[in-house]
Amino acid sequence: MQHVFNHTLIITGFVFVMMLVIEYVNVLTSGALQKRLVRSRWGQYALAALLGVTPGCLGAFMVVGLYSHQMLTVGAVVAAMIATSGDEAFVMFAMIPYQALLIHIALFVIGTIAGALTDLLIKNQGERCTGLEVHDNFQCQLFASGEILRQWRELSAARGILTTILVVFMIGIASGQIGPTEWNWIRITVLALSAVSLWIVVTVPEHFLEEHLWNHVARQHVPRIFLWTFGALLLMHILTHYLQLEGLIRENCWIVLLIACLVGIIPESGPHLVFLTFYVEGAIPISILLASSIVQDGHGMLPLLAQSKSAFVQIKLINLAVGLAVGAAGLLLGF
Repeated sequence: MQHVFNHTLIITGFVFVMMLVIEYVNVLTSGALQKRLVRSRWGQYALAALLGVTPGCLGAFMVVGLYSHQMLTVGAVVAAMIATSGDEAFVMFAMIPYQALLIHIALFVIGTIAGALTDLLIKNQGERCTGLEVHDNFQCQLFASGEILRQWRELSAARGILTTILVVFMIGIASGQIGPTEWNWIRITVLALSAVSLWIVVTVPEHFLEEHLWNHVARQHVPRIFLWTFGALLLMHILTHYLQLEGLIRENCWIVLLIACLVGIIPESGPHLVFLTFYVEGAIPISILLASSIVQDGHGMLPLLAQSKSAFVQIKLINLAVGLAVGAAGLLLGF
């Protein structure tokens, strides 16, 4: 149990600092990304898949916003939702970085191709609302040297808590109490990212800190990631060490593939982690993990569900079909 908790802590900590850094970078660059939207269909698919493959939900949300503004096609949304793994992407890079990179490259390629085929076969582009407002969050000035001392003299609870958490986490990593006990690339990478995250927390203006780092990352995402990761690791520990079901799972890959793809329909971050844990433990092949990653999209589809239920169902069914096809092909080919 202690091993499961420690593993959960290092994964959640890595995800936390990664999300802080990516949130910071996204706010700096999201405006430029939208301005670079090209008119060609293939450019749309590639850009949508690139936004989708970016860890987290912001890229997927941006694609839905652009689709609602009639700037992207249904195929581009399909490309983005196939490419995205939501918050689970952070956990994948924390647990299996090399395989995660290969999976995300595959998701980008599959998403781009599936997006093009979707527009080729489906002419109805769905309901859209040109009045949907996209949050213009990239206009915020993220570093104002003259404000930093004033912000610390008037220290907010959010800045104080985030700073304390990061300092304690860095001490735990450096001392070996959290994560690897020896110095390796994981320990060095997490420490470096934590240092960058600490600098971000110390210097950003109060609005960005409250809205993006505290309310969005720390309060909304991190607790859910911790609970889902702990639950998935604990479940896998029980199945393999007490119930000894690892062999049964390995012998019924076709059923597991179907379950993984059906679970991926849920517009929620977390369930995918069960199959990620199965893969890490060697209970399922990478083809099932890839199929699960294709179908599931974290929270990326929730804005579209509010905008157009028919488009939501249509895109989910397309992604389900692609996930099942790719997973089945992978199993037949032996990977």
